[in-house]
Amino acid sequence: MSKIKILLVDDQALFREGLKTLLNSRPEFEVIGEASNGEEAIRLAHQLHPQVILMDLRMPILDGVQATQRIHNLLPECHILVLTTFDDDEDVFEGLRAGAIGYLLKDVSSEKLFEAIRAAARGEYFLQPSITAKVVAEFSRLPRAVPRSPEAEKILSPREIEVLRLVATGISNKEIAERLFISEGTVKNHLSNILSKLNVKDRLQAVIRGRELGLLP
Repeated sequence: MSKIKILLVDDQALFREGLKTLLNSRPEFEVIGEASNGEEAIRLAHQLHPQVILMDLRMPILDGVQATQRIHNLLPECHILVLTTFDDDEDVFEGLRAGAIGYLLKDVSSEKLFEAIRAAARGEYFLQPSITAKVVAEFSRLPRAVPRSPEAEKILSPREIEVLRLVATGISNKEIAERLFISEGTVKNHLSNILSKLNVKDRLQAVIRGRELGLLP
């Protein structure tokens, strides 16, 4: 079994040390690098090409949001999980808009952290329930540009709209598959089609675009 290669980015050396010990104790993970600020993170991401980056937000020299955005734009194959102490609405949305594939707080359980890393390595979003609630609440406040029109409905198939609505709730591919009684592979195919048809890069952008088109309630 090939290991998931992980880059740790946090300005607290003791936290990185503990996290590295925890992750390397698992047979499926390998911490291949550590960075104490955003600039180091960008450099190491280019050198090491990790599958998953655990990114703190508030760091010296270059913060996690800017580092996430640059890495996401230049190395989209590196999936970034925000791992931070802060759950302010502004932090959450800035991190996700920058391209993070998940958002976790540092009080997360080890099992949830492992689950999030495995999901990120598969290219799937992972949000803690408290963070999901913030995202869904924010979407519910966003004005819909126009009511759904017949033209908008032609962009996605009925099944793709169904998948997009479940994506908007923040659940994983596995949970979507269980809800719709289809395989995870089929869910991934639907998501790929959705991103292509809406001309967006990730799930969050797809949900925002779906609301703009009136495809989501």
